[in-house]
Amino acid sequence: MTQLHESHPPEDTRSVVDQESPMPDHGQPVLDHETLTDVIDLTVWAGQLMLQHGADAERVETTIHYLGTALGCAWLDVLVSPNGIMITTSSGREFRTKLRRVPYLGVDLTIVSGVSRLSRRVVAEGLDRFHVRAELERISSIGAHYNRWLVVLMVGLACGAFSQLFGGDLPVLVVTFVSSSVAMFVRQEMNRRYFNPFLVTLATAFVAGLLASTAVQFGWGNNPPLALASSVLLLVPGVPLINAAQDLLKGYVVVGITRGVAGLILSLCIALGLLLAMQLMGVSGL
Repeated sequence: MTQLHESHPPEDTRSVVDQESPMPDHGQPVLDHETLTDVIDLTVWAGQLMLQHGADAERVETTIHYLGTALGCAWLDVLVSPNGIMITTSSGREFRTKLRRVPYLGVDLTIVSGVSRLSRRVVAEGLDRFHVRAELERISSIGAHYNRWLVVLMVGLACGAFSQLFGGDLPVLVVTFVSSSVAMFVRQEMNRRYFNPFLVTLATAFVAGLLASTAVQFGWGNNPPLALASSVLLLVPGVPLINAAQDLLKGYVVVGITRGVAGLILSLCIALGLLLAMQLMGVSGL
């Protein structure tokens, strides 16, 4: 009786084919060592800019992945932490891993939107990594979008408008406007000198509270304590708290908890600054 034997290819046939194949599974050319190193540097830079200036964790991860694959990577694994980003890029059998620490977290949505748009322009306009580097350099060097005195004026008007919404009259509006405007100027000066954000918040609330307490001391307006409450609304940590909620809902638990705690501490700094000012000026209750 004739026995049929199943034919098996040599055990190393698959590995030989994979090693000689110039294309990864999805059909993109394999990036060389230098190109892949440059791409990971660009993607981690883009992620750092976004995380540092107020983007939520999912947007940071999505933008990094979109940018990396558009520049030719087969895949990217991205880990977003509260104060750093780690990325692994791969192309064929090559891979690179890079960690970038983000020492300071602030809010500048102009930079966030600029990096996000750049990641889509890479596909739409066919930008290469050299154009991407030039664009990231331009975005990272963007200064203040508005004149600082315009910001001081508009913050004062916004806080004054809140006092009107709460039922204050014209004297309360004036005191709130002056208090919040001066407080915003102090905040700008301290931020320019890179003071700790919590100290900046505490000092700004203290200055606003000192000036707004004059309305209570001299009995200006129909409801003087409204000036105290309204003059510190510029310090409310809206972006950190909103991002914290988004991160928690989307599964970025560590980042969400960290941002939530940071928002809570900022809120406590506002309360402490007001309390110190009220104690110094002999004002009780809001």
